[in-house]
Amino acid sequence: MRLLISGGGTGGHIYPALALIEALKKREPDAEILYVGTKKGLESKIVPDSGIPFETIQIQGFKRSLSFENFKTVYLFLKSVRDSKKIIRNFKPDVVVGTGGYVCGSVVYAAAKLGVPTLIHEQNSISGVTNKFLSRYVDKIGICFPDVKKDFPAEKVVFTGNPRAQQVVGIKPNKKLEKYGLNAERPTLLIFGGSRGAEKINQTALVAAQMFKESKYQVLFVTGRVHYDKLMQQTEAKNVPSNFVIQPYISDMPQILPDIDAILGRAGATSLAEITAIGIPSILVPSPYVTNDHQTKNALSLVNQKAAKLLKEQDLTPEALFKEIDELMGDDNLRLTMAENAKKAGVPDAADKLLGVLDNIKKV
Repeated sequence: MRLLISGGGTGGHIYPALALIEALKKREPDAEILYVGTKKGLESKIVPDSGIPFETIQIQGFKRSLSFENFKTVYLFLKSVRDSKKIIRNFKPDVVVGTGGYVCGSVVYAAAKLGVPTLIHEQNSISGVTNKFLSRYVDKIGICFPDVKKDFPAEKVVFTGNPRAQQVVGIKPNKKLEKYGLNAERPTLLIFGGSRGAEKINQTALVAAQMFKESKYQVLFVTGRVHYDKLMQQTEAKNVPSNFVIQPYISDMPQILPDIDAILGRAGATSLAEITAIGIPSILVPSPYVTNDHQTKNALSLVNQKAAKLLKEQDLTPEALFKEIDELMGDDNLRLTMAENAKKAGVPDAADKLLGVLDNIKKV
């Protein structure tokens, strides 16, 4: 298969694309891949570092208010469609996939206009603007949450789950927590606000650190690189308990997840794909700063299946954070039930499901 794929801006759009590529390469080692992104996006570093051929187009998103920049946006969109058509004609893909972010708008639209089979993948429970636009033109739409189906033409929708799940489902407990000064045999709670960190979660967790001093479990608190230095200068960071370990970033986060007993964190699509693939109980603090509050909708999908607890950011205090964590970590039966429910909600073969859809739309 010759696969051209595009998605960018955030890890939530990039990592599912990489997971799909990995699954395709395992199935077809001689498959040809081309990733199209932007020079400024996160994908410009992550994708080339993964050894995947990478080309760029210039495009930007619309401003939500009336702005002269939107005229430039329209110009760049039209230009990027022309540039995308050149890339597509040169690469000659069998299928073109968009995983979200405005960069894939031009690429997938151009492919559809050229008659190349196309698919978009929506990771969240509420559709992004780009995917809503593209849904009129593509052949199929892969989704991860049943609720988002209503945003698209029903005949095009296929429930696939998030390919990221398949990347982590096979990872076994491995004692990699010892690398961070933790006891691999001790129950562990992970506090993690996403790859960039979350300031409100960080500040609250740091103030609450002393409350965990007598806990029989340990806490791994990952701040995100951008917040770490400032956080560590605060008075509360000077004397945290020995069972409360602070790290700026963990590059191989999926590798430690099988040794994590519970998580407090955001409700991004990639995070939920990972924790449901493995079956990890969670306390979800949805970001209130995302479009259409989609993280709350993501979180509720697990809360309603009794696989997670919801703690809104507006209710997040040191006392509330400790109370929710201590109740969960102190109840083995509750964690076991939530873990089982989380695993039922997961799609461990999501990448294979998505590849199956691509096989179906690919022209013979």
